[in-house]
Formats: sequence, structure tokens, C-alpha cells
Amino acid sequence: MQASETSVWKTLEPRNRELGPKGEPAGVLTHWRLSRSPNDVAWLILDRANERANTLSETVMTELEAMLGKVESIGARGLVIRSAKAGGFIAGADLRDFEGVTQARDVEMRLRRAHEIVDRLAALKIPTVAVIHGHCLGGGVEIALACQYRIATVDAKLGFPEIRLGLHPGLGGTFRLPALIDPIAAMTMMLTGRRLTAKQAKELGLVDAIVEERHVENAVSAAISGGMKTNRGSWKSAILGLAPARQVATRQMRARAEKRAPKKHYPAPCRLIDLWEVHGGNAKAMQEAEIGSFCDLLVGNTAQNLIRVFFLRERLKASANGESSSCHVHVVGAGAMGGDIAAWCALKGMRVTLADVDRNAIARAIGRAGDFYDKQLHSGRDRRDALDRLIPDFEGSGVAKADVVIEAVAEKAAVKRKVFEEIAPKMKNDAILATNTSSIPLEALCEGMPSTDRLVGLHFFNPATRMELVELVAHDQTSELTLSKARAFCGAIGRLPASVKSSPGFLVNRALTPYLAEAFVMLDEGTPKETIDHAAEDFGMPMGPIELADRVGLDIGLEVLRMLKEQLSDPIPEIPAWLTKIVESGETGRKGGKGLYAYDGKGKPKKETNVPVPDHEMADRLVLPMLNACVRCLREGVVEDEDTIDGAMIFATGFAPFRGGPMHYARQRGIQEIVDTLSRLEEKHGARFTPDRGWETLSAQM
Repeated sequence: MQASETSVWKTLEPRNRELGPKGEPAGVLTHWRLSRSPNDVAWLILDRANERANTLSETVMTELEAMLGKVESIGARGLVIRSAKAGGFIAGADLRDFEGVTQARDVEMRLRRAHEIVDRLAALKIPTVAVIHGHCLGGGVEIALACQYRIATVDAKLGFPEIRLGLHPGLGGTFRLPALIDPIAAMTMMLTGRRLTAKQAKELGLVDAIVEERHVENAVSAAISGGMKTNRGSWKSAILGLAPARQVATRQMRARAEKRAPKKHYPAPCRLIDLWEVHGGNAKAMQEAEIGSFCDLLVGNTAQNLIRVFFLRERLKASANGESSSCHVHVVGAGAMGGDIAAWCALKGMRVTLADVDRNAIARAIGRAGDFYDKQLHSGRDRRDALDRLIPDFEGSGVAKADVVIEAVAEKAAVKRKVFEEIAPKMKNDAILATNTSSIPLEALCEGMPSTDRLVGLHFFNPATRMELVELVAHDQTSELTLSKARAFCGAIGRLPASVKSSPGFLVNRALTPYLAEAFVMLDEGTPKETIDHAAEDFGMPMGPIELADRVGLDIGLEVLRMLKEQLSDPIPEIPAWLTKIVESGETGRKGGKGLYAYDGKGKPKKETNVPVPDHEMADRLVLPMLNACVRCLREGVVEDEDTIDGAMIFATGFAPFRGGPMHYARQRGIQEIVDTLSRLEEKHGARFTPDRGWETLSAQM
């Protein structure tokens, strides 16, 4: 059972009374509420005012210090800290306090003060208990670690996401966690940012008990009275307390960290490993080093850009706020994309009917969904329920009951129009019709269709079960009600909608096309595909353009290239004849087992290792045409603002997150420097590098 604000206070209010320093009423507090139960246990409840989730701001920490003083003065037998928010315990630090900071010294003063407060909690001479439900992240875990006991409800999820922000734990996690559990497991948890379920945390000794909400008070009583059994410590702690043993362990950690996140782009993992190697086992020294390292990282470009990415995600997420009435989704097309969209919607609680003219395609999609649920869902009951919600629809009858109908058939306008002609008359009057087209303007799909105001683009990215972003495409006749419903639907299935106007290729594919096309030109010039991919990966891309083209599907990429060359005046290179030839032969990329790369049985590309290293110009040849296309889309009104471009390109393509997005990168590097480089490339390689005139507008805004 998930705790909620109501359930927590129904448990506490009837028996507890709010107290001040000597037992008098505490008065109104902004974020914390202190009460005392009949058995003299103090309950300190965090309920951050005017916020959906609890985070640790300077004000919250200052109030916590005041509350600890009150707890010390009232003579309580024990202290319980928990949250009144339905979503969880504490979601970490308030990143608004970190955004835009430039002076490490200012941060250090604030951080030292926060450490003093947490140390005061850890030093209380009475039993202290953290009761954790829902999310408990970053600073929330560090507050819990400062307590003597941690009790979790079954829905708790604990983790240190700081590494994804270019940071490492900064409020005591680097020394308290390795002292409590297996140090290797502690470092792995901090280095990966992986969240642990309550069960996993209990197995490690991070939490001492897992209980249902109704049993929380009994568990608290057991902890306060000393009757709770704990499973803490590890035989590895003694061994890894020795510097030589830590040095062996850190060599392996560094190799894994460098492979996952290169130090030159993401310094935080190696900084964390350095801290543990040098100071592991010495809490005081580790604490001092943690503070200094955290402050240095925070004011660096990587952390500030990744914090920016966090807020880009929050902005897109906020645009999907709203109550979704969608409970039945009908998907037409059970191929790789349609099947994955259907599987994801069912995972998120939707009733889904999946239709296709090929019955075998539906069967294959259901099979893939079962494999996906086996990996994603920990409970057999949850897996069964998700599969029960995903219904094979051989007759296509689900369209008449659906709130949202998603078309995911072949990327050909004639095929899609034929589907619309068949299903549109059968739809409910208030249902929306969404097309998953990746590049076709919606105006080309509206011809002869009734109620065009209900047609919207919902362009998912491959793989749809992993990629967060959905391009929300509006054409001239799309109603505001349809757009509002589509946004709310994205929110209901945990996806980030980026609003774009109907135009060939929309935003993401239009920006990706010159990037991929330039890679094909380099192949024609004789550059090894591994060298091309290496240049992009050195820039910070999660994979190079050749591997990406194979991942997307060469057949889809070829179709997009053809369509954009036909319908736009963008300076896209000529389509190489060999690309058409290999697609016609069935070598469509990873999904076909072979494309520009050959693939092993696990779907990994077979790459040569003895190839030339990329030259300095290669990354600019790949990346700057992408930036040029982004500026063109902004100038033409395909997208409204730079933040939407940055968010869309990061969450749909993996554009080097530590750079903060293509537009942010352009501004950090310098608009004039980008234009000058494009002009040099134009002189050397041709008109496809001609700077778009939209750069002049951006330069004027500086």
C-alpha cells in the first residue's frame, strides 16, 4: 500500500500532538511538522510547502536544524523522520539551488553548513528511524543514512542519481554508505545511479525492515526499543579498509566507468573512485574530500549542463500535465514500432488492442512484449496483468472503443491514408487519431479524411520502450482539444512531448538527416565506418552515425532522405547508389541482421579495431550540419524555442547530454565561431555547409 499525505496523518494525528521546545504548541512551520506520540516518540514529518515532492533546499535544511534542537529539548525516547508526500520520502537536493552557480567557495560554505546539520542528526543520543516510502534519492538517502534505522514500505525505491547530473553524493553518502554495506556494492550504487527496490536494499543491509504501511508504527516501536534485527556490514569492509585492496578494486571500477562515461566528458565517476581509493575507511578525511570534490564538480560545465538537461526534462514533463481520459488504446500495425508502442502503453496501465493484417506479426509482437515484461517487472502478477491488458485484435474491432487510436504502419503516405479511410468512420466521436509517421507532413495524410481536427502526430522513437521523447505534431486543422488530449496521453504513459509543427521530417529527423548524410559522404570518400563513428563518439554521442543508421533502419533512413530531398530546399547530399542497392537486397540494418555493419547473435555490431583515428575536422563535418538544420527549423517556425530543440535532440537522439543540447552548445562555443567554421567547410566541401541565415538572428540576440 502506498502511503499518502492523508494516510500518514490519519495514522499520526489522532494520537500525536504538535510540540514546541518544552512541550508547548510548536506553531506553524513551513516545511516540517513535529509531534509526539503517547509513548514519547517524536515524529518529524517533512511536507514541503507548495511543492509536489520533498527536496532539500537551504530553507528545508535550516528548519531541520531548528527541529533537531526541539527534539533534543523535549526528552523524547526516539525520533522518526518521514514524509507526508504521496510520491515518496525525499527526492534529493533542490536543484534550483545549484543552477547557474559559478563560485565553488560559495557552494562550499552552504554545503559545510548542511553537513553540520546532518552530523547533528547522526549524533543524536536517542534512537532515530527513517521511514521510507516511494522515492528516496540522493540527499534523501543521505538523511536516512544519518539515522540509526531505516524502515521501508514495499514500494520504496532508493538510489543516488547524482552521477547522472555530473556529480557524486555530497551530503555524506560517500562515507556513510560504504561504512554500512558492502563497499563494492556501495560504490556500484553511487557510480551507476541505479535505483534499488526495497527488497534489494534490504538484502544489502541498506534498510533494516520492509513493512506494509499499516505496520509502520509497530516496526518503529521495535526499532526504538532495540528489538529490531539488522543485517549490516560485510567481510569485504575489513579487507577494503586496506589501501592495496582498494587500489585493486578501483582499477576495475575505472575501466568500467571509462567505458560507460569517458572521463574527459564526465569527470564525476573517476572523482568518486579517487575519493574512495585515497580516503576509504577514514570517514573524517572522506567527508572533507567529498565536500571539496562536490563543489568543484558543481561549478564545472558538465554538471551545469546536465542540471540544465534535468530542467529541460521537467519542462517537457510539465507540458504533459493534465488529466488523461485515455484508458483504451488501439494500435494499428504490429511491427517493431507498433508492437513496442502497444507493449509500453499496456505496461503503463492502459488497455490496448493491437491490430494488423498479418496475424503472425501480432503474435510476434505479443511475444516480444512478454520478454520485455519479464525484464521490466519484478512481480509475476504484474507481468500477467500487463499481458492481460495487451489484447491481440485480429478483427480490428477495438478501434470502436478506443480513446486513442495510433497508426504505426509502413512509412508511405498512400498506405497510411488507406488505413485512415478504413478506421476513421469507426472511431468514437471524442477519440483522437494519432499517426506515428516519422517524417510525412500531416497535410499529406488528411486528404479525404473526416474530422481532420482530431488527427495529430505522435512520433515515437526507436526503441519505443526506451526512448523518452515523442514529437507531438500539429497541422493547421488540429484542434487545441486534440493537442491537450495528446499531451495528457503522453504524460499518462510517461513520455515527454515536444511540440512541433507539421513539416517534412518535423524537427528530429530533419536535423538528423544531414548528420547521417554526411557520414555516407565520408564513406564514399573511403573513410572507414568505425573511424566515422569514433569521431561522433569522441564528440559525446552515445553511438556514431553509421551505427545509428543501422539502428533506425536503412530502409527508413532512405525513405526519409528521399522525401526530404523532394520536399525541402535543404542542401542535403545526393543519395549514394550503394545505399539504395543494399536496402533493396534486404540489408536494412540491425533488424535485418546486416546493414552497414554485420551483427552477431546478440545484435551487437562487428567492428574493426585497427582503423585510423578521426581527424579534428571530422566531428564538425558531422555535427555542424545538424546544428544548421536546427537553426533552420527555428527560423521556419517548425519549433518555437531553443529549449524545445535541445530537449528533443537530447531525449530522442542522445545528443551529447553533457553539452546541454545543440543550441546550448552553439551558444557556449560561440555563434560567430560556428558560422565561421561552417563557412570554411563550405569553401572546402560545398554548399551543404552554407550557414543558414537564422544564425544572424541568434547572433543579434546575444
